Amino acid sequence: MKPTRQQAWQILTEYTKSEALLQHALAVEGVMRHFAELAGEDPEEWGVIGLLHDLDYEQFPDQHCHKTAEILAEKGVDEKLIRAVCSHGYGICTDIEPQSQLEKTLYTIDELTGLINAVCLMRPSRSVLDLEVKSVRKKFKQPSFAAGVNREVILKGCEMLGMDLNDIILETIAGMRKVAAEIGLQGNLQSQV
Repeated sequence: MKPTRQQAWQILTEYTKSEALLQHALAVEGVMRHFAELAGEDPEEWGVIGLLHDLDYEQFPDQHCHKTAEILAEKGVDEKLIRAVCSHGYGICTDIEPQSQLEKTLYTIDELTGLINAVCLMRPSRSVLDLEVKSVRKKFKQPSFAAGVNREVILKGCEMLGMDLNDIILETIAGMRKVAAEIGLQGNLQSQV
């Protein structure tokens, strides 16, 4: 089975209650949809995978990705989708190496959305709508800022995708702008989207 967006949201909210984790899932979904459009792929499929990627994180952080695979298999979700969801933990909590464009994109942008979120919250506007690549690059170079963000994963993902870090940041910001209100990053600006 390939879950619809609504089914994916129901599965996610069954296991995730934290507002921050739900907003992160929505951010990753938005960015995955954006990258799917750029690649001429199916935004629905990429979005669902983005939405479900941290399904187990709140309840089973020590079994991250592994518990997700179990839960999704029990619900009859396609193996291909389960593999894609779990590939974002490559080298951290799984040995599932990202192969497809979708998997490489998820691997790359997951951590990056967290960094961009943190940068936005430090800005006077508290918004992604006026964020520029150079602001993210500046904070990217400061290991103490958003210290939990694994910058090595982002750089490795850029390599996998054959894309420049600046371009990845630019497109990730663009994807997050499309869902700014849902992820709490519209800030005190008027909507420009």
